[in-house]
Amino acid sequence: MLLALDLNDARPLHEQVAASIRRAIAEGSYIPGDRLPPARDLAQALGINANTVLRALRDLRDEGLLEFRRGRGVSVAGRADGRALLVARARELLEEARRHGYGRDDLIAMLKELS
Repeated sequence: MLLALDLNDARPLHEQVAASIRRAIAEGSYIPGDRLPPARDLAQALGINANTVLRALRDLRDEGLLEFRRGRGVSVAGRADGRALLVARARELLEEARRHGYGRDDLIAMLKELS
């Protein structure tokens, strides 16, 4: 799993981690039943605290995407639906637009130009 965090992103790190894992599941990089790397390994690879990763994993468990099994770690329980993936990407796009000085209405106008 290749996760990347944007330190310029205004979202909390745990939300960025959750979004990356959610996207990996939705795109099929992980399928139901696959085990995720341990939280400590993910945290070390990302250079963040393990508690931050655990918080992201708990959020995804609460969404029904992951399941925790004692002695077996964390595995994928289901697939993210398409709408959830699109909402996550739309949030990312809106944040990117804001960093460039565009607002929500500007972004909507740009999307309308595409259709």
